[in-house]
Amino acid sequence: MQSLRFVIASLLLLAGLSTAFPATALAYNFRPLEALVKNAVNDSVFPEASVAVLYRGKVVFHKAFGRMTYSPKSAPADTTTIFDLASLTKALATTSIIMQLVERDSLSLQAPVSRYLPDFAKNGKSKVTIGHLLRHTSGLRAHSFYAKSCATPKELFSAIAADTLLSAPGQTTLYSDLGFMILGRIVETITGKSLASNFQVRYGIPLRMSSTMFTPPPSLLWRIAPVEKDTLWPFRTQRPLVNDQNAALLGGVAGHAGLYSTTGDLLRMTAMLMNGGNLDGRTYFSNATLKTFLSRGDYPRALGWDLHSPNGHSSTGDYFSNSSYGHLGYTGTSLWIDPEKEVAVILLSNRVYPTSDNIKIRTLRPLLHNTVIQCLGLQIKRTNPSLAQ
Repeated sequence: MQSLRFVIASLLLLAGLSTAFPATALAYNFRPLEALVKNAVNDSVFPEASVAVLYRGKVVFHKAFGRMTYSPKSAPADTTTIFDLASLTKALATTSIIMQLVERDSLSLQAPVSRYLPDFAKNGKSKVTIGHLLRHTSGLRAHSFYAKSCATPKELFSAIAADTLLSAPGQTTLYSDLGFMILGRIVETITGKSLASNFQVRYGIPLRMSSTMFTPPPSLLWRIAPVEKDTLWPFRTQRPLVNDQNAALLGGVAGHAGLYSTTGDLLRMTAMLMNGGNLDGRTYFSNATLKTFLSRGDYPRALGWDLHSPNGHSSTGDYFSNSSYGHLGYTGTSLWIDPEKEVAVILLSNRVYPTSDNIKIRTLRPLLHNTVIQCLGLQIKRTNPSLAQ
């Protein structure tokens, strides 16, 4: 079984990467990075992880560590292991789809949410815009366990519509899952197709991301990194696989969580982002649209993306430039891109197995990014804060 697994994984890896990038550069010493991640596995930061580094258009590092679980009998991780991306869904799926809708279908960032979801205007929310949701400045609360009071997606969205704001739109930044649940719903309302279908047609299929999807089928379970068991699921119906309970209530397809992928697939999407929205002769969105969505303005976050803080960022370490952008995922995932240094770092892990109480990854993330930059010889302190986007 293990030999068959290795053969299948190798074929998948070759199919996904052989034509996507130039040959891996061999001039860099990544032994410190390997040692760091191996030690993280030994220290139970996570049972397994897959790490990829893209530098100047080349995959210079791509390796997996650990096993599916902490059991020595568990299958070893490899670079085709599929991970629950958690909130990376917000940036890679929902935001990317909205970028195309803004550029090609006249969706306005200034449009009120109620234009598309009239019920949302209740209780003082009529002035909340698409841009507010993307930048987490809507005034919506951060999170709520809807399975305690809602049994269907319709009831969940009705509950959000009936809620009141914690602050006036545009005044306060509060990271909100609710806002991206609504954005996912807006995408489906505008297009008449599911969020999952939108992603596959717009990005998954053309980018040849064959291992990236919502609601992966049971036939792929052997490749999917396990997460924390949900002991609070209140329904008799089978629970969708996704770690996030609200995403599970929405059937496993949601604007804030639910996407699964591999480091190999994400390397292709990352390369497209680093190339201004283009890859292999195809344009997914214009560089101007990308710059619009990455603009900081007067806020700490961009539209759908997190930004490197001029005053330091807990996850990107000491050397990423102030133009850097990325996102984290609750399950132990992250993607950070530094346009100035032309480097991107992808970390996929299942730190929530067997319990999400394990938060050791918070210490590892900045060390990981520092080590990557040091291995590449780019350890120049970040630029002056005044130059940040």
